[in-house]
Amino acid sequence: MAEHNLLGNKGEMLASRYLLDKGYAVLHYNWRSGHKEIDLIAQQRDTLVFVEVKSRASDMYGNAEDAVDDKKIRLLISAAQSYILKYKVDLKFRFDIVTVIGRCEPYRIEHIEDAFSPTW
Repeated sequence: MAEHNLLGNKGEMLASRYLLDKGYAVLHYNWRSGHKEIDLIAQQRDTLVFVEVKSRASDMYGNAEDAVDDKKIRLLISAAQSYILKYKVDLKFRFDIVTVIGRCEPYRIEHIEDAFSPTW
């Protein structure tokens, strides 16, 4: 497996552990709707949280969250719509970004709640 894929997988695992430690229930990992994917779907009390995880070895080339561009946001919103319809979700929801920086401990994890809002 390519190094960036290993880093991404590790980042998703660390992000899910971080959310669990914060009291979230992680419902799905790498949930797919066609070619669209949501890294983590979690629940915090009465809110469903769609989480995009961005992992980087360092922040030398900028903030990891900046990689969540307009195209990625549109794909995430579309996938979330599919999820909501499929599971008949009747909860509030939001979109978060979790960034994981580093190749080894100590990792720097940042959680951006309500990182963007859908326009539907």
